[in-house]
Amino acid sequence: MPIVQTKFFGDLDYGDEAIFRFPAGLPGFEDHHDFVFLRKPGLEPLMFLQSRDTRNLCFILLPIFAIDKAYRLELTLEEISEIGLAVEHPPVIGADILCAAMVSGGEGTGATANLMAPIVVNLHNNTGMQVIHPETCYSHRHPLLPAESLPPC
Repeated sequence: MPIVQTKFFGDLDYGDEAIFRFPAGLPGFEDHHDFVFLRKPGLEPLMFLQSRDTRNLCFILLPIFAIDKAYRLELTLEEISEIGLAVEHPPVIGADILCAAMVSGGEGTGATANLMAPIVVNLHNNTGMQVIHPETCYSHRHPLLPAESLPPC
């Protein structure tokens, strides 16, 4: 069984079905194409998108519906085709595609999720992309906790 080296979780075994390919890479990481989705018991619903080639490159993700149960993903026909889905039927999150938001933390702002540019993966062929739609009503810094629940500095 292949092993992926990670900075935070050590060396982990994975099966070929756990490999997700991003043909265009991710914005800012265009040279990184193969990732492994990791889930760690006790950390759900968090997911980790670990580069197969770079030990220190790991993104924290949350399933989109864990953040916003009413999230509406809009994909262009080109984006649907690019990840290998049929353009005749809109893909269904959870059945056809995984849709997740990257999580980040900022000094004093708390954790935020990028709802403007979700990670979208075709669950039938494990091909994905980060879909960036700046004209959407969603923010790239959607707060994960209400401001009043953040501890004072």
